[in-house]
Amino acid sequence: MKKQVIPFGDALGLEVAYSNAISIDISESARMVYISGQLAFNQDGKLIGKGDVSVQTDQCIKNIKEVLTEFNGSLDDIVQVTVYVKEMTNLVDIHKVRLEYFNKPYPTSTLIQISDFASKDALIEIEASAIIPI
Repeated sequence: MKKQVIPFGDALGLEVAYSNAISIDISESARMVYISGQLAFNQDGKLIGKGDVSVQTDQCIKNIKEVLTEFNGSLDDIVQVTVYVKEMTNLVDIHKVRLEYFNKPYPTSTLIQISDFASKDALIEIEASAIIPI
């Protein structure tokens, strides 16, 4: 079983005991990719879109897309997402952004409301799993 890891990095400003993503070859023709929850950190490690869930959703999905690219995958390879939000009142805005990125058949999805994130200005976090053809 071949396993590849993308380390987390330093966006939170502290050492963490998890990876940003792990890829595991599950057969000769496919790999499973698990992507840790993505906050709206840009390339400079700054959380963007303070107070704007649409901007943050967009950045979370861009971060997921970037990880998938490292494994030669795309958003179309995603089979499942879990979305964590501070408020359920923003669902229309979140789904407008998601519809810009995801194509039918859409991945399965779970939505969970939580009280807070590791970054105080975060409004949304998205994790994903994908199966990528090799």
